[in-house]
Formats: sequence, C-alpha cells, structure tokens
Amino acid sequence: MKLVAVIVAGGRSARMGREKAFEPIGGVTILDRIISRLAPQAAKIAINANGAAERFRSTGLPVVSDLRPGAATPLAGLHTALHLAKAEAFEAVLTVPSDAPFLPADLAIRLVSAGRAAAIAASAGQSHYLTGLWSTALLPGVAQALAEPRIPRLQDWAAQCGALAVTWPTEPYDPFFNVNTPQELAEARRIAAEFMP
Repeated sequence: MKLVAVIVAGGRSARMGREKAFEPIGGVTILDRIISRLAPQAAKIAINANGAAERFRSTGLPVVSDLRPGAATPLAGLHTALHLAKAEAFEAVLTVPSDAPFLPADLAIRLVSAGRAAAIAASAGQSHYLTGLWSTALLPGVAQALAEPRIPRLQDWAAQCGALAVTWPTEPYDPFFNVNTPQELAEARRIAAEFMP
C-alpha cells in the first residue's frame, strides 16, 4: 500500500509552555525522532501545522496548514492529511502526533495488516486516535463531520467509521508515550538514555 505519513502538529503545547516538537531528547528533537521512525515506513512525509511554516524548514519536509483552520480539532488535521493523500494519489495516510518520540518501527505494517479503512494504535488499554491509518475513501466522511454544527471528537468519528484498534506491548516502554509536560519530557529523556544509548 502506498502511504504518506503526516505528522500532526496542531496542538498549542500549553502545558509545556513552548513547542514540544522541538524539545531535544538525547540530543535529537522529538520531531526529528519521529521523522526518522517514519522514513522507512512511508513513501512521503509531511507536517500538518498552522502558523509560520518556516519553523519547520530544517526538516526539509512540506508543511500543510489546516484546510478548516477554525475547527480547532484533531479532525481538521486528519481532514487536511487525507486531502493531501488523495491529491497526490496515495491510497492511505498514516497520521501521528508531533509529541510521540518512540513510535514503533512496525507501526505502518501492523496498521495496514488490520485490513480496514481505518486502524488506530493502542497500548496499555488506551487508544491513540491520532496515531492511525486512514484510507483516502474516508475523506468525504471527514469533510461532512467538519461541516456539522457540532463537530464530533476524533475518537467519536473513529468509532463511527469502524476504526480497528491494534495493540502494541508496553515493555520495556510504551511506544506511544507522548510528551506534554516538563515532567513527561524528563521521563522521555530517561527512557531514551536507558533503552536507546
């Protein structure tokens, strides 16, 4: 399956106080760690972010802003990612958040193997709705959801479209650990130092 991976960097990083994607872990930014994990898994990588695209220039990746910027929901990021995938003749898009530095090397292949139009990652009894594989056939449904007077949450929309949860083990660490606070950043640095010397 021909995939494009889109890193969704739409959050405000309010709890961190600064843009978390650029925080270093073991001398490598979270964003660069994500890119290196995705590079072998997708034919193309792009970043979905609003605001000044220049801040991502060092990655060399294309930056696409939300097509529905006023929506203020991760569903808007998925809509933009699906639109990009369809426009460039990809069969599906792999979305990941910009704050998960330890994504698994088998993320794409396991989600593809689910054989569904939508599949999301899960670990430790929790579904990670923004870490998922989405067929471009879902684009009209996402567009319709964004046009509703009350836009559904991403998890509700994922349930509506029958997204299948694919579970990963959490030993020796949760591959979907995400960094939202300075305390979580410190924990991510501990994990990296212990398991990725």
